[in-house]
Amino acid sequence: MSVPHAPTPPKSFDDADAQRVLALACDTLQIEADAIIALKQRLAAGAGQTFIAGVRLILDCPGRVVVSGMGKSGHIARKIAATLASTGTPALFVHPAEAAHGDLGMVTLSDVFVAISNSGETAELLAIVPIIKRMGAKLIAITGNDASSLAQLSNVHLNAGVEKEACPLNLAPTASTTATLALGDALAVALLDARGFKEDDFARSHPGGALGRRLLTHVRDVMRSGDAVPAVAAGVSLTDALLEISSKGMGMTAIVDADRRAVGIFTDGDLRRLLEGAHDFAKLKIAEVMHANPRTIGPDQLAVEAVEMMEKFRINQLLVADAQGALVGALHIHDLTRAKVI
Repeated sequence: MSVPHAPTPPKSFDDADAQRVLALACDTLQIEADAIIALKQRLAAGAGQTFIAGVRLILDCPGRVVVSGMGKSGHIARKIAATLASTGTPALFVHPAEAAHGDLGMVTLSDVFVAISNSGETAELLAIVPIIKRMGAKLIAITGNDASSLAQLSNVHLNAGVEKEACPLNLAPTASTTATLALGDALAVALLDARGFKEDDFARSHPGGALGRRLLTHVRDVMRSGDAVPAVAAGVSLTDALLEISSKGMGMTAIVDADRRAVGIFTDGDLRRLLEGAHDFAKLKIAEVMHANPRTIGPDQLAVEAVEMMEKFRINQLLVADAQGALVGALHIHDLTRAKVI
């Protein structure tokens, strides 16, 4: 049995070869850009009503959107399903060949099935689409051929056809997959808007991402609490306050009253400024040199709000107080950095 070999590379790669590579790259991008522009023009010229019908079909769907395709169309189908799911439309990918061997059980009569095939004649899809239709699920076909079998079987057909592929041989799916992906993104964005999907909703489906951290992380999630919070009574000496600052490692201490309400704050910066004057440090009380009425933030506020306060007032530490004004925690800018809020 012969083993296929990789193509033999050219013996040299000169300036002429480099220019051809760059020209092909630019041609590819232009062909794919033209394909998307043509798709936009079709929607604006009349195909838009069919697109709207597809959006309505999905909005009215009590179940999920099941997206399917073979080969390169399958890769695009996976991406479209993922984009829909992350923007408020429950969706999943089903491989058409696996569907014929049991995975069809993942599709219910309440679902919308989106079949993707550039030719519209993919055998694996055509084998399962009649079953899906008999089940009662609605079918949206995305193909490049209005007269194809899939287009004829569908409740809504979205034409993603292109004039030519970017492949010089006009064989490898390139412009056609790009146009299909763009059409899937257009569907997702239209559905996102129709559902009133907001930043908070996006964050809930992306808790591990930067936006999720910014919109879902609260002060209570990252603040220091309990014994880790540096705090002293208003009557203690400056020396005792400095010992508290050193032991807790936040570069500051809160000053609290008998009800543990924050009445002041003293930071490393305050100490440096204090050293510039003539003082008898052994006799100083912390209440004499503290900043009264310190800035505080609530534990239920977003951590990003703490960042905004720190940036606005050019501070690195922030006290956390509850609704009654009692000290319940403290934040250092490093805590927010470690939590990747900033």
